[in-house]
Amino acid sequence: QVQLVESGGGLVQAGGSLRLSCARSGRASRTYGMGWFRQAPGKEREFVAAIGWPGTITRYTASVKDRFTISRDNAKNTMYLQMNNLTPEDTAVYFCAAAQDIYVHTRPTDFASWGQGTQVTVSS
Repeated sequence: QVQLVESGGGLVQAGGSLRLSCARSGRASRTYGMGWFRQAPGKEREFVAAIGWPGTITRYTASVKDRFTISRDNAKNTMYLQMNNLTPEDTAVYFCAAAQDIYVHTRPTDFASWGQGTQVTVSS
């Protein structure tokens, strides 16, 4: 069992920054890939960024590349998403997820565990 808890969401003006955190707990293996997804009202959940184990390989969706940075602190069992130059189009509930192997994944079906989500709202 893996439990994931996101934090760091909030309201920010366009051009601002936020850093999301995802804390992991549980007894399952600690060597796993992780990812961030987001879901805006009326839209499907979409891939944002992913990171493999131990953290040297990352992948981003095109709309956030060069603005967002995914990272992980394996000693703290925590993953981060640094979001810079935010736009209203980034408004969504952001979810973190954990896979069951060390690789980078981008499809929701590749992830076995999910957090409850944290709201990010960007005002214009």
